[in-house]
Amino acid sequence: MKAREAHQLSDEDLREKLTEAYQELFNLRFQKATRELANFARVGQVRKDIARFKTILRERELARV
Repeated sequence: MKAREAHQLSDEDLREKLTEAYQELFNLRFQKATRELANFARVGQVRKDIARFKTILRERELARV
């Protein structure tokens, strides 16, 4: 997901996407451990998405204070 798209989501949607991303990362790590993972680059993409979502949520939290 692009940063511009993520900024347009509501806080609730971002938290939902964050939960989904953590679940996907878990599944990718599991596939890697069992040697079933075909696209290793996806792990990095998901990690960056998680960081992006957490950053946006934190920015919004600080803006409210």
